[in-house]
Amino acid sequence: MEEKIYKTMSGSGALNITLGVIAIVVGIASGVLLIVSGAKLLAGKSKIMF
Repeated sequence: MEEKIYKTMSGSGALNITLGVIAIVVGIASGVLLIVSGAKLLAGKSKIMF
């Protein structure tokens, strides 16, 4: 019984680390894309005529 718990804990720990790394990468990538698109919007603001 103890071996089964040990294997389950080690598997879930590895999964948590993997998901954490993926979340960081996705968060950084989306942040960069938002900054770039915001900068393009601000740069093109002067070209709009009302």
